[in-house]
Amino acid sequence: MDRTLDPTLDPALDQSLTGTPLRALQDAFHAMVARSRAEPAPDLAERLDRLARLRAVVADNEERFRQAISADFGHRSAVETTIAETMLVFSEIRHATKHLKSWMTSQRVATALQFLPARNRLMPQPLGVVGIIAPWNYPLQLTLAPAIGAIAAGNRVIIKPSELVPHFSALLKETVGRRFDATEVLVTGIEDEIAKGFAHLPFDHLVFTGSTRVGRLVAEAAGRNLTPITLELGGKSPAIIDASADLNEAAERIAYGKLLNAGQTCIAPDYVLVPENSVQSFAEKVRAQMRRMFGTDPANKDYTSVISDRHYARLEGLVADAAQRGAKLLQPARPDDPNWKAHRKFPPTLILSATEAMAVMQEEIFGPVLPVLGYRDPDDAIAFVNARDRPLALYWFGKDSNARDEVLSRTISGGVTINDCLFHFTQINQPMGGVGASGTGAYHGEWGFRTFSKLKPVFYRSKFNRLADLDPPYGGKIARLEKLMRFMS
Repeated sequence: MDRTLDPTLDPALDQSLTGTPLRALQDAFHAMVARSRAEPAPDLAERLDRLARLRAVVADNEERFRQAISADFGHRSAVETTIAETMLVFSEIRHATKHLKSWMTSQRVATALQFLPARNRLMPQPLGVVGIIAPWNYPLQLTLAPAIGAIAAGNRVIIKPSELVPHFSALLKETVGRRFDATEVLVTGIEDEIAKGFAHLPFDHLVFTGSTRVGRLVAEAAGRNLTPITLELGGKSPAIIDASADLNEAAERIAYGKLLNAGQTCIAPDYVLVPENSVQSFAEKVRAQMRRMFGTDPANKDYTSVISDRHYARLEGLVADAAQRGAKLLQPARPDDPNWKAHRKFPPTLILSATEAMAVMQEEIFGPVLPVLGYRDPDDAIAFVNARDRPLALYWFGKDSNARDEVLSRTISGGVTINDCLFHFTQINQPMGGVGASGTGAYHGEWGFRTFSKLKPVFYRSKFNRLADLDPPYGGKIARLEKLMRFMS
């Protein structure tokens, strides 16, 4: 497809869009594509300048971003915004800036003996225009992290923020617009028609972070243009407590991993598997840790609100369904308590005796609700995990290295943290990505640079190379060459 000439988004979309936000986006997209084709490979200095300007966007408006995100949530812990968003963005930019020169260097690749003398190189090149459909739960970090990789790789970027964070989205659009030309980095509006049409644009690469359900729709739309796609989804990430684990330590770390951002984290532990004789005691330990960290006052500034009334009601429904089906609940208050609901703070809730018939075990929770289930044998825990979609994260707690390695070798997940939660995500030298229903593709550090680059293989033939011996007329020379190649294979 000639992405600079095709004027349409998709045959199914209305073509009479003059003056609409979607038409404006379409025009901006084609202008960006034309510019990227005219200037396909920005040099190191230009890429570093763009990264520096992106850092300035955040650094110069750090407090404004904190306030905007908190306004969108109803209340967002300022500390959580700093440590889980701002600092990670700064770290990502610093890492890319430090290593970009070496990432951009063509890599030497070995040449098979029968083709010598010659050279092979892998040449990284920008893909062109990268689209990013961003989520609401960590709007700054999960918007800019893939953008950093795309910019480092020399691409131009269009960002579609989430409609659930309008204050943040407006601020990002304003601040990016001041630092970047619209053909370098562009932030769109959050209108419904843009949300519906964005994935239909023929990007050179598209990144989506969000739910598996919406991810399927985005992948379908992108597939019509054969657009390569990175999907960062979610699912039900398990935590397995081995019999060798320190229950107090595991309870503390799971409580933190679950309640960070009020559980609205795609890699939060979704449920916990515990030896069946320890379920009650472990749940009590987790509850005690949750109270120690966040207390029982919904006005606590360290405890983040649920993003919207609709999501609050969804969590209420999950807990109510579990209770009606016989689950035991451990919580400081009922979710319909006016003191909690007025702040849109959902009471941290532990669910015991959860069954597969309960909705809480059928869908990603994405909130401060944690089922604690018992298992009899380590094989049962592994089988329980493997009977479900492959999760974005898996957590294992214990001291038995053989049991640990058994879980690592027999389960597949996007990433793993041992004896803690979440921290594999913060490792900038490791890729971040899902598998199966939890996503495809990866970014972070050099992995992001590679994702948003075309590693083009180049073969340099020497004038002394005898590949001409392959030309007709065939005869004895081919037989000799074939004998040599068979000897070397």
